[in-house]
Amino acid sequence: MSNLVSFDGNVVIIGFGSLGPGVLPLLLRHFDLDASRVTIITAEERGRDVADKHGGTFINDPLTPDHYRDRLIPMLKKGDFLLNVAVDVSSVALIELAWEVGAFYLDTCVEPWAGGYTDPDLTPSQRSNYALRESALKLKAAGTQPTAVITCGANPGLVSFLTKQALLDIARDTGRDTAVPPDRRGWAELARTLGVKTIHVAERDTQVSATRPKQVGEFVNTWSIDGFVGEGCQPAELGWGTHERHFPADGRRHDFGSDCAIYLMRPGASTQVRTWTPKEGPFHGFLITHNESISIADYFTLKDGDTVHYRPTVHYAYHPCDDAVLSVHELAGKTWQPQPRQRLMMNEITGGMDELGVLLMGHAKGAYWYGSQLSILEARALCPHNNATSLQVTATILAAMVWALENPERGLV
Repeated sequence: MSNLVSFDGNVVIIGFGSLGPGVLPLLLRHFDLDASRVTIITAEERGRDVADKHGGTFINDPLTPDHYRDRLIPMLKKGDFLLNVAVDVSSVALIELAWEVGAFYLDTCVEPWAGGYTDPDLTPSQRSNYALRESALKLKAAGTQPTAVITCGANPGLVSFLTKQALLDIARDTGRDTAVPPDRRGWAELARTLGVKTIHVAERDTQVSATRPKQVGEFVNTWSIDGFVGEGCQPAELGWGTHERHFPADGRRHDFGSDCAIYLMRPGASTQVRTWTPKEGPFHGFLITHNESISIADYFTLKDGDTVHYRPTVHYAYHPCDDAVLSVHELAGKTWQPQPRQRLMMNEITGGMDELGVLLMGHAKGAYWYGSQLSILEARALCPHNNATSLQVTATILAAMVWALENPERGLV
């Protein structure tokens, strides 16, 4: 298979839990990149076997606010790529450092330093994904800089692209103009013209291990457990649409930023919503806070000055694998104190798929789901060290890194 892009720099990967091992073989397959130019910095031994198999430098010593600069600056130069797939490492701090040395940057989530999600000195609003997104968007003021792509995995990331294609499909099926809108306002006008009121990021993970079920005192998941627990314990967040007439009793607005989203005074992992995917049909998912709930609602907002004319309601509706649901139930019963053991499901998965897409509702056709249906067997055939969940993320990381190198001076995207 030919390389997609030539690249003569180094890659520094921060974090090597559920995504790092899956993205490494993709980079080596599709980039003109020797493994000797890859350095991995992580907080645990998990993944060392993958790094050793493919080559590259593996460093088990997590970054902290005190010494991240001293460690990273000698590793990076102009034209290198800093890929952040870690938890508890500040995205804003890494973007600023990357720009300082002239390197590219990409992450799948705007992360704070350790403790940022649970800091008792911060209000729920201040430790929300909305606030983290606002802190990153301030970096847009820096203008022309090496391209830094934020929040571009599967969701957030891929689902934003799926939303645009879904809108074009609905336009086609309802006899509307199917020309691709030229700008952000054009996309928002298309969504309003079609009558889209609500967008669920509707995901159902059915991956299962027939040989190794969840045990008492164990949290099992198909992707980052620390990441899932962190966002599950945050207040539920959702983009708030202009058609809504009944504000939630425990809903709160932010007093800063674009005001495109609200939050609830309860954890996302204790909040359920009814949604739908093609294979599963109707089901209850968790209203977990995610950046795309805010960014998609913001992107499709139509306003003049401070007057908002249109915005859809947008939120995540997630049913993780059944073992993860049992893990969340146990976690909540222990007053959100983490279980003593964690297990990331990978090789022991014996069947199932991850069905991830966007469910657009309110238009003339009623509802339309558009997305990815990836089985564990397909994922394993496509790329090693991935399951059906991770490959939807790592493939999008690969695509975004290619795009960044082809568009090298776009600043924050």
